[in-house]
Amino acid sequence: MARRSLDAHHNDHGFDSDDEQSIASLPPFSAPPSTRGSETSYDVSMRSGSPTPSVMSVTSSIRASAFRQEYGRELNNYSEIYRLPADDEELDRLNKQHDMFIEIMGKYPPCLPQIMEDNVPGETKAILDLGCGSGAWIMDRAREFPNCLAVAVDLVPMQSLTMPDNCRSEVDDINLGLEHFYGDFNVVHARLISSGIKDYFNLVDQMAQCIRPGGLLDLMEFDFSVYEHRPDGNHRRCEVETSTIAGPWLARWMVFANMAARNAGGHPDAATHLNRWVSENPLLEDVVYNDYWVPVAPHPSFTSFQQRIGTQMREDILAFLKSGRPLLLGSGVPESTVDELQTNAERELHNAALPQYIRCQSVYCRKKTT
Repeated sequence: MARRSLDAHHNDHGFDSDDEQSIASLPPFSAPPSTRGSETSYDVSMRSGSPTPSVMSVTSSIRASAFRQEYGRELNNYSEIYRLPADDEELDRLNKQHDMFIEIMGKYPPCLPQIMEDNVPGETKAILDLGCGSGAWIMDRAREFPNCLAVAVDLVPMQSLTMPDNCRSEVDDINLGLEHFYGDFNVVHARLISSGIKDYFNLVDQMAQCIRPGGLLDLMEFDFSVYEHRPDGNHRRCEVETSTIAGPWLARWMVFANMAARNAGGHPDAATHLNRWVSENPLLEDVVYNDYWVPVAPHPSFTSFQQRIGTQMREDILAFLKSGRPLLLGSGVPESTVDELQTNAERELHNAALPQYIRCQSVYCRKKTT
């Protein structure tokens, strides 16, 4: 089992924060009435029936059916599970995040180019990106492998004006199942989708069914937690609760986000189980696991590389704090509490006084050939 890290030492043990300054008695969280449109993620007619590459132009009528306004942001109109925005501000965040991940993790697993070689007569190689977000990853692959078919699936249509001709946008809720994709793809990719997935364990098996023999499954998630680098050299999770409003503030905000995603029906802790789920799947083999400890801000003790990545991650998280407002508010967290958490987390990130990390866990593997 391989591991890569921006810092050499880590473990999975938790610790109790000693920075708590105040305790608030919060009411039980209860979500406000639904604002979702009448066409829902459980209406299978939302799925694209196009067998050929196509680009969905985001006209005013499509935007009206695909998006809804909630707490000042545009969210998808098909799923109440995934409650992060899908507007231009969020797409810009995801594009910058994509560039940062390339620097940390590379473009893709080393076996992908070999899998995508045009070496099988009569076969068109195909790549599937589930929960494609801005579409940066799948469009890069479509350009790199122009003879392949690239399919991008998300809850809203792809909004890029530069989509390659061999890339197709599909509007779909993957919680409905992937049976219509079984056996169609050489590569299946998904990144940071756990907060919108009801049953990630079952999704792993569904994704495996979509892959042709010898093909590649490539997954990456994070666990909605913050870790500190302790004096003993290990990374330890900041164990905080929603019953207390105090520092460490980013860790506190993350536990509220974890709670809100869980209340909405998502699986924000999937990263913790990803390696086991993939390793135990009878259709998959050659599993490679990596974890990446990504600095949340450029702490003075970090190396120059860690400081550069920490600067980029800080900008990503600052934008994520804004993107997460509909998630928290929609779960019933009082706006005053959301404001307090966000303001203090922003201040904490700008001060960069704590050597904190986000843990990203990735797994890639091959589909068995028999």
